[in-house]
Amino acid sequence: MATRTERRSAPRDPLTYERVMLAAVDLADRSGIEAVTMRNLAHELGVEAMSLYYHVANKEAVLDGAVEVILSEIDDSVSRIDPPVAPEDWKTAIRARILAARAVLMRHRWASGVIETRTTISPTTMRYFDGLLGLFRHGGFTYDLAHHALHTLGSRALGFTQELFEPDGAADSGGEEIADALEEMASQFPHLVGMMAEIAHDDPDSTLGWCDDQTEFEFGLDLILDGLDRLRL
Repeated sequence: MATRTERRSAPRDPLTYERVMLAAVDLADRSGIEAVTMRNLAHELGVEAMSLYYHVANKEAVLDGAVEVILSEIDDSVSRIDPPVAPEDWKTAIRARILAARAVLMRHRWASGVIETRTTISPTTMRYFDGLLGLFRHGGFTYDLAHHALHTLGSRALGFTQELFEPDGAADSGGEEIADALEEMASQFPHLVGMMAEIAHDDPDSTLGWCDDQTEFEFGLDLILDGLDRLRL
């Protein structure tokens, strides 16, 4: 696979679907998903915007392809993890695969938000979930219980959690601004304010959303897997 420098320094290379998708991912990584427009993508590739339409129909098709690049990276990452030997190792194996998926998303922080908006399931996604299902079956799960397990994991199976809500500008607000907002809300929502005043996520580099940091993610994942283990038994 070409490096970023090679891709940007060789605009005369033949324009291919793969090259367009790699450029889209690269642009999203550097400038955010909002920067991925047909015009910006054409500039990134050193081509006329109209030439992109030979490979992708519109921006939605670009987003579909970019997500597929990320899912393929996840698939490649989990394929390197050794399969469990004993049935009782299912939980460790599933945990390792989900955390490997999250590690990929941490390198592409825009991807979880785009994955949430996709309406089709690609063969790559199906292969990933088929692998998880196989691990559940290896651990002694019936298909019925494994089905419940996948629903309970939800987006966590792919390494991120869907936020219940995320206040506008939450990521950009300063400490003083947040304190003022909490003071205004205290009389109406005392318990929520009490929790938000006490709990802080101190490592923004581990976060994929307003409250989706590594500690919270692993806490929830372990809670689900431990509960499933009790049901299995």
